[in-house]
Amino acid sequence: MKYESYDTVRIADDLSSFDFVSTGRRGSYLKQISFEPMKNGEVYQLVFGNLVAENEIDDFSINDNGDRNKILATVALAVNKYTKRYPGRMVYITGSTPSRTRLYRMAIGLNLEELSLTFEIYGETPTRIVPFCKNMEVIGFFVKRKSFYYPFTTI
Repeated sequence: MKYESYDTVRIADDLSSFDFVSTGRRGSYLKQISFEPMKNGEVYQLVFGNLVAENEIDDFSINDNGDRNKILATVALAVNKYTKRYPGRMVYITGSTPSRTRLYRMAIGLNLEELSLTFEIYGETPTRIVPFCKNMEVIGFFVKRKSFYYPFTTI
């Protein structure tokens, strides 16, 4: 993404969590991005919010700290690192509220061309999962790192 991200991030050895401090006009808040396995084991849900206790995330809090783009860029960086280590895993992203899902949709839409170079991005609608298009109404996203395989051809 074309935004600055937080560069002081504590990352778990298995990349299951990324902790950083949001600093801004309302103070400092410890944030965590975690990747939690869903039922089938191949899809991992991204959970994000204020870290309120050890491994307890409050994903409903609103800090209004003035660093939204920096936070979103840090989340994108975490997804990039996570899927680079685990390219076979798909990451599911949805907001804890419809307005947060809309924020994610706008951020992904604004950066779709760049993100699409590295990721396959699908939008979840109430009835199906389809390739994501800018301004598409969705309830969530599935993101998977593209695999780059170029078969050899013989002449």
